[in-house]
Amino acid sequence: MKIELDSFARTKVLVVGDVMLDRYWFGSVDRVSPEAPVPVLAVTSEEVRAGGAANVAHNLRALGAPCSLLSVVGDDDAGRQLAEVIDSYGATVKLKIDPSVNTIVKLRMVAQNQQLLRADFDQPPSDEVLAQCLNDYADALEGSDVVVLSDYGKGGLRHVTSMIEQAREKNIPVIIDPKGDDYSRYKGATLITPNMKEFEAVVGSVTSEEDFSDKARELHKFLNLDWLLVTRSEKGMSLFSRDGTRTDSPAKALEVYDVSGAGDTVISLMALVLSGDFSDTERLELANTVAGIVVGKLGTAVATIEEVVAKLNEA
Repeated sequence: MKIELDSFARTKVLVVGDVMLDRYWFGSVDRVSPEAPVPVLAVTSEEVRAGGAANVAHNLRALGAPCSLLSVVGDDDAGRQLAEVIDSYGATVKLKIDPSVNTIVKLRMVAQNQQLLRADFDQPPSDEVLAQCLNDYADALEGSDVVVLSDYGKGGLRHVTSMIEQAREKNIPVIIDPKGDDYSRYKGATLITPNMKEFEAVVGSVTSEEDFSDKARELHKFLNLDWLLVTRSEKGMSLFSRDGTRTDSPAKALEVYDVSGAGDTVISLMALVLSGDFSDTERLELANTVAGIVVGKLGTAVATIEEVVAKLNEA
């Protein structure tokens, strides 16, 4: 398998879903608060990164693919900051402004490279703005080679069933990072990528490898998928195809530093390798390679095409 720096430069990807601003406060802790038994973080620096579907777009750009992002933000400083971050890495930004909500923000407080606390600020977009997004989505499909629907359960993909149908009518593959315990809304997708916890929330507890295969194939058939990819932490990944074949790949991370956003990296890679001359074994090898790169970094991060090529050359 040969990957070049421009291997994905001609695959145009449309990303739709929940975007958020990942805000980091970095500092040190050397005392406990006299007001309560909690550490006091002396903040020394701040950083903002693109989170959720915006991180998927960032990963796609880092892998060298042209990318458009369609989502909703509030009419606030966080929304404007997020738009600037997305624009800085070269994605085409199509953010609808919803003045009735605040932009989703995840605030992480970090000391000595360890996360102390995360605070989430969530609000679902309004029905009116989501209806406008659905109209924009129909236009954005034109010229797209693949669609990634990044569902973080924040309300931005309320029309996901219609989005799948519209894309498949145009023979455009649809890749979904799912959330919740009702996957019927994802019927007809090309590929979904739940992690093991998400998978078991839908199909029930897995008791053995045989049980895992049986439940995965049942879900695959029920949803009428082309592929089902289950990420399994230290057990690696398992990919089930339409003909019932199961392909496994062991985890490649030598050191797990931070798993934040690793699912975004995997789904970005899979969106780029589902088409083209790749076998399922090669697809999984590449997915595990990018996952191994990104979990070795702090916070929401990406795997660049240069890092992927270098890692493959080491093998």
